[in-house]
Amino acid sequence: MAEEKKISTDELLKLLFKERNLERFLQRNESVYLNTSFSDYISSWCKTHQEVPEHLIRRANLEKSFGHQLFTGKRKPSRDTVIQMAFAMGADVPQTQEMLKIARKSLLYPRIKRDTVVIYCLHNHISLLDAEIILADLNLPILGGKDQ
Repeated sequence: MAEEKKISTDELLKLLFKERNLERFLQRNESVYLNTSFSDYISSWCKTHQEVPEHLIRRANLEKSFGHQLFTGKRKPSRDTVIQMAFAMGADVPQTQEMLKIARKSLLYPRIKRDTVVIYCLHNHISLLDAEIILADLNLPILGGKDQ
């Protein structure tokens, strides 16, 4: 059913609630599940944009060996790490939300003050460093900081 056309999350949820056979539902909708790992996503992005992983890692303000472990899939990113990578990639808000989904992290939510600042900065193409300065000036935890 879902594989015949692109289906919204709300539609998928409605179909799930109507379904009596979970196995059948899972089989029918196999094509809609997230199958990309975060490491595959960032590796593919680098290849598409002819970007060297080291440059992306540096722009994301990540420790070098940790960054490389993200690319190999040895380490999983935190929510903040995904956001830092989004800033480093020049991602907009929808792209960042997609990255968070792929990494299986909670989406940016505008009713949370810190998330509002991050959304604003992403939308306005403010650099990671400047976004962290804004967060600090507002007494909010910086990205990748210990006070999250």
